[in-house]
Amino acid sequence: MNQGRTVFAQLVGAIHPQQFARMAARFPCRRATRTLNAWEHFLAMAFAQVTFRESLRDLVVCLDARPGLRYHLGFRHRIARSTLAEANEQRDWRLFAAVAEHLLGKARRLYATEPTALADLNSIYALDASIIDLSLALCPWANWTRHDAAVKLHLLLDLRGSIPAWLRITPAELYETRVLPELPIEAGSYYLVDRGYQDFSFFYRLHQARAFYVGRAKCNVRFRVCAARAVNKGTGLRCDQTVRLISSAAPRYPEVLRRVRFYDAQHGRSLVFWTNQFSLPALTIAQLYRQRWQVELFFKWIKYNLRIRRFLGLSDNAVRIQLWSAICVYALVAIAKKRARLPHSLHQLLQICSVAAFKKVPLEDLFSSGSETENDGSDHNQLTLTGI
Repeated sequence: MNQGRTVFAQLVGAIHPQQFARMAARFPCRRATRTLNAWEHFLAMAFAQVTFRESLRDLVVCLDARPGLRYHLGFRHRIARSTLAEANEQRDWRLFAAVAEHLLGKARRLYATEPTALADLNSIYALDASIIDLSLALCPWANWTRHDAAVKLHLLLDLRGSIPAWLRITPAELYETRVLPELPIEAGSYYLVDRGYQDFSFFYRLHQARAFYVGRAKCNVRFRVCAARAVNKGTGLRCDQTVRLISSAAPRYPEVLRRVRFYDAQHGRSLVFWTNQFSLPALTIAQLYRQRWQVELFFKWIKYNLRIRRFLGLSDNAVRIQLWSAICVYALVAIAKKRARLPHSLHQLLQICSVAAFKKVPLEDLFSSGSETENDGSDHNQLTLTGI
């Protein structure tokens, strides 16, 4: 990378301003600001994420602290707090969503050769949703339970590198199964879902698309056992059955499916899984579902490391812009880690970049000193799971 570029400029270098301009042309601003174009707006929101700014005033003061280097970050003019607030209100949040999808596509291509926990299975996706809390007094438009305000982030996580493959931000009251028709399906892939996504129409759509699913079962489903296979109960398995639904769900899933029951001795609970994969061992099905926990770890990571607890704007548009900006920064850090071949975790990389954003040093040199950032060998983006 060019030594004359700041660390922040190297991070956002994964997207060229001309690429950004083509996307911005698809989503014109309702009322353009005089001194803050779409590119600088994106840079400001990304800079707020990288340097952990908590307010618009905090962001503007930080940029004004180094006016000589502000130009090298990509800003052509001084940014006023009122101008940035107006841009968060007026500029279409779909622009930031398009940029995030573009960057995540680049990141997924870079991590396409990353191994998964189960080496024989290449494409594994985990589906889940998480609540992003807001203030009811400040964001009444996000009223959820008359006492709480929130939005919901729906996520399909590619377990190769823990890179999101699909995201949606919806009102908090929207039930998880309502987004399933929008979910992209890839033949031959595995989709891991929790009980909240038990929808046999969705399972059958995956089955018809020649994809595989492993979903945790609810207890109110009636079925008839067509065949049973012997299991080794010493491994925690309790049953491995071929069943056919006989409840009201039967018309939505007319084929047979597999039912695997596993006892988790560590937590003292019994888990039942639905799947259309009949060739894998039953214990592998249980181990496969165990990988779904990676999506929970992803939500914990972004809530801890990115700025999505305090918002720089209070409208629906401003909140969505900040959430999509956070996803953009996650993708930018993941891309920089892979391109620079850094062994450090994403957590370490983001923390160091946050205090070196104005420095003009290549990322490789920034992390070359072992004394500056000690790598304990752990990867906070790929944590080891100890239980289902």
